[in-house]
Amino acid sequence: MSGATTTSSMNTALWVAQGLLAVIFLGAGSMKVFAFDRFAEQMDWAHEMGRQKVRGIGLAEIAGALGLVLPMALGIAELLTPLAALGLAVVMALATAFHFRRGEMADVARNVVILALVAFVAWGRWGLLAG
Repeated sequence: MSGATTTSSMNTALWVAQGLLAVIFLGAGSMKVFAFDRFAEQMDWAHEMGRQKVRGIGLAEIAGALGLVLPMALGIAELLTPLAALGLAVVMALATAFHFRRGEMADVARNVVILALVAFVAWGRWGLLAG
């Protein structure tokens, strides 16, 4: 494969990952911010953590989702995209540790997959911007 083809393939893979992650984080964040009671019915830990903390996590997820897509799509401050991915990686690392401590291994597995995807976006976008 030529360098241009590799870069194009990488860019496509990153956009697919960014779009998927944006949908995931917008959905999860919106539930936490705008439908806390419904969210807490599904996730027993939400009441234990408290409405304000859960909403704070939700706001971080929404901001991260927008940061994954908008800077690159608009061609404005594109450095914000890998930084948003890095921020979401921190959120997912903390979520993984939280659910691990609670023995919620299905949540741990899901969080590790999402963490790997946001790490891929952070690494890939950083590399393409630097290159």
